[in-house]
Amino acid sequence: MNMAQNIAAGLDRILTMEVVRVTERAAVAAARLRGRGDEKAADQVAVDAMRQELNRLAIKGTVVIGEGERDEAPMLYIGEEVGTGKGPAVDIALDPLEGTTICAKNLPNALAVIAIAEKGSLLFAPDVYMDKIAIGPGYPEGLIDIDASPAENLANLAKAKGVAVSDITACILDRPRHAKLIDAVRTTGAAIRLIGDGDVAGVIHTTDPDETGIDIYLGTGGAPEGVLAAAALRCTGGQMQGRLILDTPEKAARAEKMGISDPKRVYRAQDMARGDVLFAATGVTDGNLLDGVRFGRTFVTTHTIVLRSSSRTVREIKARHQDLDKF
Repeated sequence: MNMAQNIAAGLDRILTMEVVRVTERAAVAAARLRGRGDEKAADQVAVDAMRQELNRLAIKGTVVIGEGERDEAPMLYIGEEVGTGKGPAVDIALDPLEGTTICAKNLPNALAVIAIAEKGSLLFAPDVYMDKIAIGPGYPEGLIDIDASPAENLANLAKAKGVAVSDITACILDRPRHAKLIDAVRTTGAAIRLIGDGDVAGVIHTTDPDETGIDIYLGTGGAPEGVLAAAALRCTGGQMQGRLILDTPEKAARAEKMGISDPKRVYRAQDMARGDVLFAATGVTDGNLLDGVRFGRTFVTTHTIVLRSSSRTVREIKARHQDLDKF
């Protein structure tokens, strides 16, 4: 067995189920502050819980997508080393509370999210916007094109799915910058699901349109969130393209410092998350794919999906936790 096979086997043996505990802990911590209106407090408790659980894992982990650069984030910053230091060397992309505003308002689709991959496999993305387009599995490669018009992409998707464009639903972040995009999509007759926050969840929803009702994701959102979403799509067979928006000299310089040599490059999912990838997400609030955390008098329930790219395995885990001290 060569080194790559050893690492892949290690990821499977040690992390496929262990990583679930990481997102469960973060989700439960954040869920205790649902609807309280305090985004920072909810994010902080999720960060604390995720970091504590990560440091129990038998890995040599490096955070490549995290809460920010070291001078901006005291914990889970980019470059932070996590884990016990014994085990495979891995890259980690995480968002302990994806959708802080969603959680603070107790709206749908807040998640605790993490992706783990072999060392050097995840795109070291600067905290800038990324233009994105994504669809789920089952379509020919190259069906979508980030440089094509919304009308072209929607028409191609509808044809491949065997339906009219009016039967397609696009997910778009509800932002003023998307006004022209929203108009262009509505002109085609396609429906739109506008979301207020949480574009990792938005992209993931394309992986199961029968369940979520979402066929395609369009628009700009955070580049770090793009890497997390790409990791999920690598595990399910979906397609994604993204291009960094480096519209100021400061952003271009920051990207160059992080190793981005071609500012106009179009990244596919397999460029942003290479090799063997594990992805896990636990619902904080109820959503299209995952139920939120439930607090009973003597138990807590969580709902998680954990995905692996090499086996295309999708595990859905509904857990009832009766040892409340662990939280």
